[in-house]
Amino acid sequence: MSRREMKINQLNKQKLMKQNKLKRIAIKIGSNVLAQADGSLNTARITNLVEQISALQKAGTEVIVVSSGAVAAGRGEVAVSKKTDLVAAKQLWAAVGQVKLMSLYTQLFGNQGLQCAQVLTTKENFGDRRHYLNMKNCITTMLENKVIPIVNENDTISVTELMFTDNDELSGLIASMMNCDSLFILSNIDGVFTGAPDQPDSKLIRVIDSGFASLQKYIAPTKSGFGRGGMLTKCSIAAKIAGEGINVFIANGTRDNVLLDIIDGRLKDFTHFMPHSKTTSVKKWLAHSQSFAKGYVTVNQGAMEALTGEKATSLLFIGITSVEGTFEKGDIVGIYGPDGQQIGIGRAMYDSQTVIECMGKKQSRPFVHYDYLVLN
Repeated sequence: MSRREMKINQLNKQKLMKQNKLKRIAIKIGSNVLAQADGSLNTARITNLVEQISALQKAGTEVIVVSSGAVAAGRGEVAVSKKTDLVAAKQLWAAVGQVKLMSLYTQLFGNQGLQCAQVLTTKENFGDRRHYLNMKNCITTMLENKVIPIVNENDTISVTELMFTDNDELSGLIASMMNCDSLFILSNIDGVFTGAPDQPDSKLIRVIDSGFASLQKYIAPTKSGFGRGGMLTKCSIAAKIAGEGINVFIANGTRDNVLLDIIDGRLKDFTHFMPHSKTTSVKKWLAHSQSFAKGYVTVNQGAMEALTGEKATSLLFIGITSVEGTFEKGDIVGIYGPDGQQIGIGRAMYDSQTVIECMGKKQSRPFVHYDYLVLN
């Protein structure tokens, strides 16, 4: 970077510090942004991202980083033996690479006079309300003390059936949990296109103000070189998070100053998922808890009409006709209509045995209170 470019960059950062109004954001940095073709970490790219994040932090924005790259970094460090299976190899690469990745982040943020901290999590932590709140409180404490959380899945202990789809899913959960103003998903392409990005007739979709269904015809279900997910996952997560009232930007993290240029209005080549109505923190948690359901109940026609009507209604025992699975008080349960279609999800106020004994009867307390109920 020339001296003139460095001067312009510094002026832009100073301008941002004066104009910035974002209170809290989450930034997901994909493996293909952080890693080079051989799997080694792209130090120059990470340095540029750290400089941008530091500028935002110093301008008054709380920043949460969801960082991929551990497996890719470890792969570049360790050549596993032929007898090592793929799952074990990925665990080894994650263990080695996470140390290398955090060491680099610590050094680079330290150069900016800032501290960062590691947060490793698994999908199970989001299924239990107590664990969920413990993690939320931990990250909140970091932000209150001006420490930048760097979140990643704990790939060393995660197993296939309990893993996040990829860190796009994790970033959505973090942005929702932490009530962020915006989520930035950084990949190695500019955003969502009307076809394959490398085709000349494909056009970048700059604004999306509707759900995910309208986008599926454009998106090929291909995955990136180092990451587990692709644009299909990114768009699904982005649409869901935007539906909770959070701005979502899918952008090219290999561009210099991409974050500052988007926020300051200098960059137009990205996809912005427009936010919709805000939801409560409990309902945000429930909306992402479908895969954690321990069982489900079926309700009669009257209960289904009451739940899906205009008036806010809790699920009462009298409307339940059957119970499947074994669950405890506080567990997540699915709610199905008499036609077998799922109509919602909620947090049980009673265990499954009590529901079996009381279903179809009038009780003073509901089985699922409206405050802990999310409808499809």
